[in-house]
Amino acid sequence: MTENPTPHAGRMPALYIGHGAPPLLDDPLWSSQLAAWSRDLPRPTAVLIVSAHWEAAPVSLSATSAGTPLVYDFGGFARKYYEMTYETPDASALAARVAAMMPDTEPVHQHPSRGLDHGAWVPLKIMYPDADIPVLQMSLPTQDPHKLLELGRRLRPLRDEGVLVVGSGFLTHGLPFLKEFRIDAAAPGWSTEFDAWAADALARGDVEELASYRSKAPGMPYAHPTVEHYTPLFVTLGAASDPEAPGDQRIDGYWMGLSKRSLQVA
Repeated sequence: MTENPTPHAGRMPALYIGHGAPPLLDDPLWSSQLAAWSRDLPRPTAVLIVSAHWEAAPVSLSATSAGTPLVYDFGGFARKYYEMTYETPDASALAARVAAMMPDTEPVHQHPSRGLDHGAWVPLKIMYPDADIPVLQMSLPTQDPHKLLELGRRLRPLRDEGVLVVGSGFLTHGLPFLKEFRIDAAAPGWSTEFDAWAADALARGDVEELASYRSKAPGMPYAHPTVEHYTPLFVTLGAASDPEAPGDQRIDGYWMGLSKRSLQVA
């Protein structure tokens, strides 16, 4: 069994992580960065993850039974990725807790058969390879940064219960504009410019600047022709004890020219 020697004590952090396509599992650098990061964290009682790959309103929750199946929501990769499993324990207690935290005017939809998509299981296979922590996936119900900040704020008390709240996306995700599909490909200018802008805003805790990315961020719309890989960041920031306190940017650099910058907030 893989050891995570630090038990949960006090408030868990919240994370925004870049998740990568399934070949991330074979990338020794990024995999080692994620694994080392997870070893530095207290061991969570459960994981609640919001992935770029499940956009649905109202707020929806994945299946909760033990051994929830995976969603292989990708194409063109080696067969081995479609045969992978990640059989986590029952997450029904967390689902009930999350549903109770939502307003009466915003009912939560429970999907009895919806599994974990690759925005959830790919990074979690690296971070918690024994699959011995309950995992619940929540849909991304809107792209409005301020509404997602409020959603994160509602989830904040979970951190005091040992739950690791994770927004899973990619800080730049201009796939249609990539010209090289190598892990070590040079980052295009729109990717480096957006990444530098976001890194500076995160370092200053400037949530309003980050929320105004459509008009203020360089590299748009190339960095995010669609924005679902960026906006999970606001769930993470909303779940922070102080959304305007600078977080810890734990991973930086590029993967296939896309920014893998990832954040931990207290």
